[in-house]
Amino acid sequence: MIYILFELLQNRIKIELLYKLFSIFDQVQFRALLAAGLSFAIVVLMGKRVIRFLIAMKIGDGGETDSELLREHAATKANVPTMGGVLIVGSIFISTFLLADIRINRVYLGLFTLIWLACVGGADDWLKLTASRRGTGRQGLYSWEKLVFQLGIGAIVGYFAYRYGMLADGADSMAHVLNLPFQRSYEPGTKFAASGLIYLSMPVFIFISTMMVAGLSNAVNITDGMDGLASGTSLIITFGLVLLALIAGNQGAAQYLYVPFIPFADELAVMAGAMAGACLGFLWWNCKPAQVFMGDTGSLAIGGLIGYIAVMIRQEFVVLLMCGVFLFEIGSVILQVGWFKYTRIKTGTGRRIFRIAPYHHHLHQGGWAENQVVNRLWIVGILLMVLAMASLKIR
Repeated sequence: MIYILFELLQNRIKIELLYKLFSIFDQVQFRALLAAGLSFAIVVLMGKRVIRFLIAMKIGDGGETDSELLREHAATKANVPTMGGVLIVGSIFISTFLLADIRINRVYLGLFTLIWLACVGGADDWLKLTASRRGTGRQGLYSWEKLVFQLGIGAIVGYFAYRYGMLADGADSMAHVLNLPFQRSYEPGTKFAASGLIYLSMPVFIFISTMMVAGLSNAVNITDGMDGLASGTSLIITFGLVLLALIAGNQGAAQYLYVPFIPFADELAVMAGAMAGACLGFLWWNCKPAQVFMGDTGSLAIGGLIGYIAVMIRQEFVVLLMCGVFLFEIGSVILQVGWFKYTRIKTGTGRRIFRIAPYHHHLHQGGWAENQVVNRLWIVGILLMVLAMASLKIR
């Protein structure tokens, strides 16, 4: 919004000093950094007020589990309010709306994705946390209900992203390329597309988009089980997303690194910067001992938005590498459940691969302190992000 106002007024700004002052808004890198700072400030300044409101509403984590170990862990945090994701989602929306060019379809589709998943997570949180007040035993949305909405927004994103990626003459553009690891998108030293590129059909593109948005949405949700774990890991990934979006939206940088050039994708760096600032600000309140949890309201929205940006900039494989911690966490749950059911059918007794899933609880029960688990997984996340960014140059 501010960027649009600058464009409307720039021809009327006659005073040289004023023009120099406001012309900085023409630089997307500055707006991305400013969005990060604004989101951080909103979360930190509004945090205490929101936490007091959630406590007054008695919005604490009341989720049920059949694991004795998880019940013991949850009991230590029984008085900490959840649904703090409203801080994250609100700050991302405000910062992006003010500082990104909201005329770009990829920007307003991203905001739509953010709000959609926040509403799904918010409904799940609210049903969980008001179960006793409503006199019903239902603990949140059913898994299939959440999955329907997650898959739904992923499919919607895929459809419109494919349509937005069509050139004016109806031909395919780099926005439809399957960007494989170590594959060059351009011939060396030229602006021509490399031979052998795979241009995705609409059904395949929609399928990939659906899996990215829904999968990462669930992965972040599964990871959100210790103070600062999901928010800190998300912060690391969003720094990488800022760089990837700036590269994808700059033709010279994209061709130099042989990655797809996506017009106006650099505006998504503003959204990624807003997400980074929101996660950093949330750590202020969520670091151990946590004063608030993000709940499904925040985790579903953050994961889905990461997947959305990855699809828009055609960097699914690179982003998945950066999200290795999230993927291992959700993978540990899938393996645990699958192996337990398989062995129960085969032997009559279910067996487990891990002490408990997700994996961060396995480490905790193995003797690691909660701070050790969180900090070491942050370190792994940083290493994966560096490795993912370095992979861009190995083409």
